[in-house]
Amino acid sequence: MAGLAVRALRSSRLLRRNFPSCLSSWKIPRHALRSSQSEALLEVRHNGPLAAPLQTFTDDEVMLKSVGQKFAQEQIVPLVSTMDENSKMEKSVIQGLFQQGLMGIEVDAKYGGSGASFFSSILVIEELAKVDASVALLCDIQNTVINKLIGKHGTEEQKATYLPELVSEKLGSFCLSESGAGSDSFALKTRADKKGNYYIINGSKLWISNAGHAGIFLVFANVDPAAGYKGITCFLVDRDTEGLVIGKPENKLGIRATSTCPLTFENVRVPEANILGQVGHGYKYAIGILNEGRIGISAQMLGLAQGCFDYTIPYIKERIQFGKRLFEFQGLQHQVAHVATQLEATRLLTYNAARLVEGGRPFIKEAAMAKYYASEIAGLTTSKCIEWMGGVGYTKDYPVEKYFRDAKIGTIYEGASNIQLNTIAKHIDAEY
Repeated sequence: MAGLAVRALRSSRLLRRNFPSCLSSWKIPRHALRSSQSEALLEVRHNGPLAAPLQTFTDDEVMLKSVGQKFAQEQIVPLVSTMDENSKMEKSVIQGLFQQGLMGIEVDAKYGGSGASFFSSILVIEELAKVDASVALLCDIQNTVINKLIGKHGTEEQKATYLPELVSEKLGSFCLSESGAGSDSFALKTRADKKGNYYIINGSKLWISNAGHAGIFLVFANVDPAAGYKGITCFLVDRDTEGLVIGKPENKLGIRATSTCPLTFENVRVPEANILGQVGHGYKYAIGILNEGRIGISAQMLGLAQGCFDYTIPYIKERIQFGKRLFEFQGLQHQVAHVATQLEATRLLTYNAARLVEGGRPFIKEAAMAKYYASEIAGLTTSKCIEWMGGVGYTKDYPVEKYFRDAKIGTIYEGASNIQLNTIAKHIDAEY
């Protein structure tokens, strides 16, 4: 009863504030930039190559984008604030992602997946992030990292065992980072010593996303420390394996609904058959998958920034100060135009990198550019949106401050911004 009274009191205070009608708490308005809306891919010309804007998609891509958008608005929006406050992902959200077919987007149909494009995954991640970056991350890791790694490097037996579960009910977790191996990830100390037909893993991991919910862990450990990073090997470790200890979730600034936990491996016995790919090739697999995965993070940051922008603009178009709408002040118009241009540039960088991957063309520099720029623009956009909304933007009654908190992680994980700049500079050096 006390809780109901508090909520009723808060509601009455909100009503007395007399804010513009466009503010409907955490519900995202339908207003959005025209360029963020999908259009069917133009018909292929018979007398030459297809020439279509990057914002045009195939019918399958339009369909999956719409599924992600509908799921986000109907199933995630009502739970975003609660999940953030409780630092816990609702089971219904995870189950819904599986039920909607959003956790096996690129997986071949024979394993139960959708068999769709990498670009489809990027579009879905973007749509989910417009509402909640935490849910987008869950979907991103599953599609662009876990499923992709097993699909590329797994044996037929491994794919037949794990992929049907990963597309229908089981989350995966990517276990690379350690306390002394962050940006310098190949300095990892976790070891895997061969004993007959098994490997015994000992060590620890840190900042492991989805660890609290995952059923399968892709663990990177060194089988030959004398060989340096060329001893790093990837192992498939089931959650219930004896000796695997999942620690307490981190109390984070943003993406609070995701479970980010430390892991400890105490004589964890893994069959030799659970090696993913080849012994000593784990470092290659990690580099390769993170290069692609960065485009997923770019899509997450793009969606987050766009969602925040879409929520804020209707407010400043209705809010009256000094006898006119905030949007009528030229100084604010210029700020909005600047941010909108940056969002459009982010979209083009992200979509271009994704299309390069699909086309089998070099993409590493472009992926680094997209991830770096999207992360920076997400931080700038969400900060500006708080300023534009003023006091209400600073409160937890509305989602803008959450977008701001969620955005910060983009400059840190899956390659910090300085690492992206190093990668870009390295490619420029080689090109000239």
